Amino acid sequence: MAQDDKFKKLVSHCKEYGFIFQSSEVYDGLSAVYDYGPYGVELKNNIKKYWWDSMVQMHENIVGIDAAIFMHPKTWKASGHVDAFSDPLVDNKGSNKRYRADQLIEGYMDKIEGKINKEITKAKKRFGDAFDEAEFRKTNGRVLANLEKFEAVRLRLAAAMTNEDMADLKAMLQEYKINCPVSGSNDWTDVRMFNLMFYTQLGNVAGEEGKLYLRPETAQGIFVNFLNVQKTTRQKLPFGIAQIGKAFRNEIVARQFIFRMREFEQMEMQFFIKPGTQKEWYAYWKEYRLKWHKSLGTPAEKFRFHDHDNLAFYADAAVDIEFEFPFGFKELEGIHSRTNHDLSSHQELSGRKLQYFDPQENESYVPYVVETSIGCDRMFLAMMSHALQDEIVPDAKGKDSTRTVLKLPPALAPNKCAVLPLLKNKEELTSKAREVFDKLKIHFKCQYDEKDAIGRRYRRQDAIGTPYCVTIDFDTLEDNTVTIRDRDTLEQIRVAIDEVADIVSKKVDMKHLLAAF
Repeated sequence: MAQDDKFKKLVSHCKEYGFIFQSSEVYDGLSAVYDYGPYGVELKNNIKKYWWDSMVQMHENIVGIDAAIFMHPKTWKASGHVDAFSDPLVDNKGSNKRYRADQLIEGYMDKIEGKINKEITKAKKRFGDAFDEAEFRKTNGRVLANLEKFEAVRLRLAAAMTNEDMADLKAMLQEYKINCPVSGSNDWTDVRMFNLMFYTQLGNVAGEEGKLYLRPETAQGIFVNFLNVQKTTRQKLPFGIAQIGKAFRNEIVARQFIFRMREFEQMEMQFFIKPGTQKEWYAYWKEYRLKWHKSLGTPAEKFRFHDHDNLAFYADAAVDIEFEFPFGFKELEGIHSRTNHDLSSHQELSGRKLQYFDPQENESYVPYVVETSIGCDRMFLAMMSHALQDEIVPDAKGKDSTRTVLKLPPALAPNKCAVLPLLKNKEELTSKAREVFDKLKIHFKCQYDEKDAIGRRYRRQDAIGTPYCVTIDFDTLEDNTVTIRDRDTLEQIRVAIDEVADIVSKKVDMKHLLAAF
């Protein structure tokens, strides 16, 4: 199946099975804003819990907070967002459509990379097991030419973004013949910077004095609370502060479903350290966060590190963990060594000391920070895109059939278990099934389902990712045993009703994931 078709199937599946809906759909929707449905909210909450536990529960020197969305306007002046939180905007005169100039150029780079991958795929088929990809990349003329072209564009884009050279961004659009996807025209306006922050007014105070911003990131709520947290929890360096919360960005072009939205949720941790130790902690968190992703069973080849080409002026290192989405490798999480810029800026503008007294050194200083920041919505999309599969399995008559199955890790699945009476028109079966359901629902999230034939119900539970189905049949009435069906292996075992809760609880417990740390 082509990548575009896979992505369309994913989006359709999310809607059909109650994972994600377009916001305000009855009014034809609101662009780039989405609502999480009954199964989506459960999966999202489980992702957040796994992240939170892996950070706060598994580290005695990391604690959490929940800062307000609204903050004093000076916060965003100190952080640099008021003056510099902008993206390069360009309009196409042929279609009157608006785009981010850097994303158009990145799309051009993706096409070059696609040509390279096409050559490699063809060579793999031609040479089979004898194919040496590393050697092919170093010797094939077409691959080398495209690699050189890709690198030249990458470096030029990085320089233009770092220097805010809007004229060169426009020149790149024209020189590389990057046309509007809608009109096909290369007639572009000048590129200009567009600030991404939403704002509103504080009460009845109008003008600049009453302007309040919707936070574009959650990190600043951590920085301004640095001393509050450090003193009340008696933390010593190094220590971290974790937070999960909503952020808002007025994206010029929001695209690719929930990958880029105007309202989204971040899972961020700021790790405060002694200056001079940032290199070792940066390396630690790179390794730890990649391990976290791979612990969910996603193949290692789905991830890669991508070092930033244009660092923020205050950072001394930054890397993205990229995931192979259906539309290519894109940023999933960022790890950044932010030096002491944030705390120093807030200290300077507020006039209040934000320093740590080091009892060993007998001195006070502004700590350095290493940040890990992951989009909860992007993590949701990554989990769904990898877990959603079509596979051939035998049906009730022993013939091959195709099923759509969502192979989520059991600990993250929206429902851990479904209770199914074999037939819905037999009161003795449905009554017994209800009894079993009431016993299980206090242990984990489960669902009762009696509509349609049992085979259809199995397929429906497969499609929403339920790892275990408990079937109540006529033998249950005789010996108080049920069948537990495994979503992935299709294996069915017969167990006593009193054993079901313990068996399923052990299989879906999040501690299996946390044990990796």
